[in-house]
Amino acid sequence: MGFRRKSAGAAAADGQGGSQRRLAVRVILLAVLVAYAIAFVLENRQHVHVHFVLVTATVSLIWLLLLGIGIGVLVTLLLAQLERRRRRRSTGD
Repeated sequence: MGFRRKSAGAAAADGQGGSQRRLAVRVILLAVLVAYAIAFVLENRQHVHVHFVLVTATVSLIWLLLLGIGIGVLVTLLLAQLERRRRRRSTGD
């Protein structure tokens, strides 16, 4: 039971098959994510009342959710930047 060495052509064919499978998996995952995003938007398109301190606005729920996600991402990025800046100052001393 010896090991057979693959020819260069067979090795290249295996590599291409693997990359094609990975591409197919990525395309399928992307399609699932797009379908999920579309379903998410369709399920959250009803209008809601948002009460600010002095003003009440009626907006689509999806915009409110996206605004909240955007604010969360922005705050996370700003806090990470502050942390990096603080580490640089403490190591520079």
